Amino acid sequence: MNVDEYQALAADTMQFHKTQEAALSIVMLGLSGEVGSLSTEYKKKMRDGDSYTLFREKLVEELGDIIWYLTSIATIEDITLSEILKFNLKKTQDRWADLQGTAQLPLEGDFYDDEYDEKEQLPREFVTEFNEGTDKNGKHCIEISVNGEVFGNTIRDNNYEDDYYWYHDLFHFSYVTCLGWSPTARGLMHKKRRSNEQVNEIEDGGRAIVIDEAISALVFEHARNHKFYEGVTTLDEQLLQTIRLLTRHLEVQQATPKEWEKAILTGFDVWRIMRKEKIGRVICNMHEKTMYFENP
Repeated sequence: MNVDEYQALAADTMQFHKTQEAALSIVMLGLSGEVGSLSTEYKKKMRDGDSYTLFREKLVEELGDIIWYLTSIATIEDITLSEILKFNLKKTQDRWADLQGTAQLPLEGDFYDDEYDEKEQLPREFVTEFNEGTDKNGKHCIEISVNGEVFGNTIRDNNYEDDYYWYHDLFHFSYVTCLGWSPTARGLMHKKRRSNEQVNEIEDGGRAIVIDEAISALVFEHARNHKFYEGVTTLDEQLLQTIRLLTRHLEVQQATPKEWEKAILTGFDVWRIMRKEKIGRVICNMHEKTMYFENP
């Protein structure tokens, strides 16, 4: 029996004739009650251990009731179980697929700007340098270069206390390295795709740059409350979904939560070293999706 056949047969056992709203309320409350019953059976198992010999039988019963109520909700809302399962499986695979174990190195055509002339392509390999300097007012700042070329203006923290956000361009570099995307970096590297007016305006323009910077700031504040991700291997699901929501109209919408997670953690791995060393070089490789810190 496949899941949609089960759904059709289960629908025949729905013994109430109510409005859609009333029926939905009944099955929602029924689902809540069955989840409680499942918890009760588990409590008995914890209390009595192996002497509770009915646990498996009760587990089958309670899980079956939960599935029935879930199926009823889907039926009332005219959603097939197969649609739900396919969506859920894709979502979990996107989130938890092992990038190291399953992903291959990008091939030609895998980067968003492959079809453009090299002068409009992000560099597939590049070296960034961070050096201390002073701005026009004589204040301490950071100067950045990429492949020997000046990258934007000098940067200060713009905060009451130094929190080393002035190294945040490392996050843009990690988005380039791991995702092949960063409107901010593309603009400051003078790699905007001006040959395509629409792409230049939407993908490489001001709104996209604001989103790129917003993601950097959002993640930084989240990281601040989690020891700047030191020792962290898994990021908060809500954070990743917020990022996907912000970028859903851009080319980077193709990036999975797992890929965003890798990009963010890669950037912070280097950022923590840079915060300690103050200056240094970072070797970035888009093909291998790697960033390495190197002492100057």
